[in-house]
Amino acid sequence: MAEPGAEPRRLSVEVAGLVQGVGFRPFVYRLARELDLTGWVENSARGVSLEVEGSAEALVLFLRRLDQDKPPRASIHTLEPVFLAPAGYRGFEIRPSRHTGPAGALVVPDIATCSDCRRELFDPNDRRYRYPFINCTNCGPRFSIVERIPYDRPNTTMARFTLCPACRAEYEDPGDRRFHAQPNACPVCGPRLTLWDAQGQVLTEGDEALRAAARAVVEGALVAMKGLGGFLLLVDARSEATVARLRRAKEREEKPFALLYPSLALVEEDCLVAPEEARLLRGPEAPIVLLVRRPGARVAAAVAPGNPCLGVMLPYTPLHYLLAEALGFPVVATSGNRGDEPICIDEGEVVQRLSGIADLFLVHDRPIRRPVDDSVVRLVAGREMVLRRARGYAPLPVRLEEAIPTVLAMGAHLKGAVALSLGREVFLSQHLGDQETPEARAALVQAAADLPDLFSAVPEAVAGDAHPDYPSSRHGIGLAAAAGLPWVAVQHHYAHVLACLAENRVTGPALGVAWDGTGYGADGTVWGGEFLQVDGTGYRRVAHLRPFPLPGGERAIREPRRAALGLLYEALGEEAFALAELAPLRSFSGEELRVLGQMLRRGVNAPRTSSAGRLFDAVAALTGLRQQMRYEGQAAMELEFAASAEVAEPYPMMVTATTDAAAAVIDWGPLLRELLTDLAAGQVPGVIAARFHQGLAEVVVAIARRVGLLPVALTGGCWQNRCLLERTVARLQAEGFAPCWHQRVPPNDGGVALGQVLAAARVLAAR
Repeated sequence: MAEPGAEPRRLSVEVAGLVQGVGFRPFVYRLARELDLTGWVENSARGVSLEVEGSAEALVLFLRRLDQDKPPRASIHTLEPVFLAPAGYRGFEIRPSRHTGPAGALVVPDIATCSDCRRELFDPNDRRYRYPFINCTNCGPRFSIVERIPYDRPNTTMARFTLCPACRAEYEDPGDRRFHAQPNACPVCGPRLTLWDAQGQVLTEGDEALRAAARAVVEGALVAMKGLGGFLLLVDARSEATVARLRRAKEREEKPFALLYPSLALVEEDCLVAPEEARLLRGPEAPIVLLVRRPGARVAAAVAPGNPCLGVMLPYTPLHYLLAEALGFPVVATSGNRGDEPICIDEGEVVQRLSGIADLFLVHDRPIRRPVDDSVVRLVAGREMVLRRARGYAPLPVRLEEAIPTVLAMGAHLKGAVALSLGREVFLSQHLGDQETPEARAALVQAAADLPDLFSAVPEAVAGDAHPDYPSSRHGIGLAAAAGLPWVAVQHHYAHVLACLAENRVTGPALGVAWDGTGYGADGTVWGGEFLQVDGTGYRRVAHLRPFPLPGGERAIREPRRAALGLLYEALGEEAFALAELAPLRSFSGEELRVLGQMLRRGVNAPRTSSAGRLFDAVAALTGLRQQMRYEGQAAMELEFAASAEVAEPYPMMVTATTDAAAAVIDWGPLLRELLTDLAAGQVPGVIAARFHQGLAEVVVAIARRVGLLPVALTGGCWQNRCLLERTVARLQAEGFAPCWHQRVPPNDGGVALGQVLAAARVLAAR
């Protein structure tokens, strides 16, 4: 940057980062006026462009305050200032946005209602009193309504609503909080509420629609409400009968439901809330936060059967605030969908899609551009860990140390998400769900088209999981072929490790501990308990859990008792069938055991796996906690919840000696023998679970010692387990290692697309 001279000068600045949709241009306008500078500011495809003209001293101060005093939700990634000769500007203006050039501006996530808007919402003297779509430059819909960049009203789904004179005056007034607030609206000119019956017939409108919906919830009805990023199903969380009815209607047997509470004070009556958890609940992201429920919590047991935690959120839109205030008690607020379908976003199809579930539909006429579920967060090791990345977080990028080629990545099969790299940023889409239904697969296809379109990006390659039969991979292969682009198949656990390293900005060699349920291995077998040494060129499998068979294949994923039987057979052979007193064997009929025995003896329909997730399942079954699962991860969760808090003597595992070329094998045989001894002695599940978790932590330390002092990345779905992660982190740190783990990128398959992008970029760079 050139030094300013003594004469009046002009300063041209290009700003890239999170600077659209956060009140950045109004901030620049006010700052320039305060410092008596002339010029202009505009949104551009890259971010914000501006020129200011005045005294050299004022320009230097402007430049300093541009970053120092920026709006709270703004984030400047690059700031490129150049001093120029004066142009003779008169006054300062916000110019219309430029639509030329490659897109590089960041898209802002949807932001929870700010305190100023909440105050207006409940002020009887305010013209927006009880208006459910209040917003300003500091809050409101963003990602869920934006059509394209730059983020301006004509480029959002608000384009259909013409601002009334009062809203137009606010929008154009530099001193107003709604100066260039793109979703600005009021009861005169903005979206409106309507209440429909089960057939889609209008019952009432406006504020009465909201009040009638609240009364219906009180009376036991199931109400589908169109929220920020899709429909939510609402029922009284205190009513066992109503929650049970919702479970039957959604065909969701035991998986926990999320809860919407009116206030933090009421949350604290039902749950233990740490200060950091309270901050998350009240923050601009306003996610669902997993909290430990207090004894005697006033919610129905059917909300989260057998689970000591509740998934809790506070209101995050004016509509939520009004409904919660009218009710005064917690409600189930679960995604408006059926089974594994994506969340419904369109009132034009909601009656058909939620037929037989919802009694009433509370809808509005603001279109939702893309489905955005509620995010789910857990406090682990003193840090925020995002388990489902959607509203409030997507599509904020992970920033890299250096620019990479533009790659579109398709993600995995479960917890779908796609990713796109642009320069030094990798944008990760919102959570799209498991790819089990045609509707879910269609949502992923749409997201894969939407993300490049939003940023006007042309990928140089398409990447995806190495599993050839994943729908996400098949679609990616088709995209690549149609566009004449390279297709890069990325090993699942390698992608997990790269994602974790990228989020933690680790660029050098590292040891990745990738533990999950299922991943297609480089040798064609099922991996899932992997230790990968990663450097700038690729990875090497340095260790893995001892494989064992899964009788029944896919069915073993849903039935932990099958994993337990496979584990016993691998260790004991035919003697396994003599252990009839064990809970897994007791759960089978004689005929079932006969058939399963044939599978194991012949190796037919009994694929072998090194999966840590299946090892968790097997131990949960042996301990008697869970023989058949009603939702993914249930057995491992129950094993985690059962573990006693005290430090336990770890179950032993043995690491085999290997040559330099072969991966070490971690033998769980000694663990199994001691576990069976504990069971025979009548040891309680809490101690068994604690010893198991501690044993896993110790084996991570053992492999880290063998590999050497490298950063150790803990990644994969198993590391959502708070007990496992915290014990392992503590042990690694005590031994002098530098562990890293996920925070804002999910450790589960929701983060895999990020790693796929990075792996593909390495392949392209090597060509």
